[in-house]
Amino acid sequence: QVQLVESGGGLVQAGGSLRLSCVASGRTLLRYTMGWFRQAPGKEREFVAGISGHGSNTRVADFVKGRFTISRDNGKNTVYLQMNALKPEDTAVYYCASDSVLFSEVTPTNPSEYTYWGQGTQVTVSS
Repeated sequence: QVQLVESGGGLVQAGGSLRLSCVASGRTLLRYTMGWFRQAPGKEREFVAGISGHGSNTRVADFVKGRFTISRDNGKNTVYLQMNALKPEDTAVYYCASDSVLFSEVTPTNPSEYTYWGQGTQVTVSS
C-alpha cells in the first residue's frame, strides 16, 4: 500500500522560509513523477511544483518561480519543497502526490493525473 506523509509545515512570517518533506512508503519514488499542490480555503487545488521520475525534469508554477524549489532524495524516498520568500498568499494546505506512470519524464499540472496523495501539511504565512 502506498503512503505519502508530508511534514514541515507551520507558521512563518512573510519573507521567511520553510522546507516541506514528503516521505513515501510502499513504492520507490525514483520511478514516478512527484508533485506538490496546495489548496487554500474556498479555492481549488493548484499545482505548485513537480519532479519527474529520475529527477531530470522539474517544473514550478509561475507564481512561485524563483522562490520555491522541488528536489528529491531517492535514497531516502523523499521529495522536498524548499519555500523561500514566503508571502501571505502562499498560505494553504500543501499536498504531495505521486503519479502511476513508470519512469515518466512528464510533470503533469492537473491533479487528476496523480494517483496517490498525502494528508497535507498546513502552511500559514503571516504579514
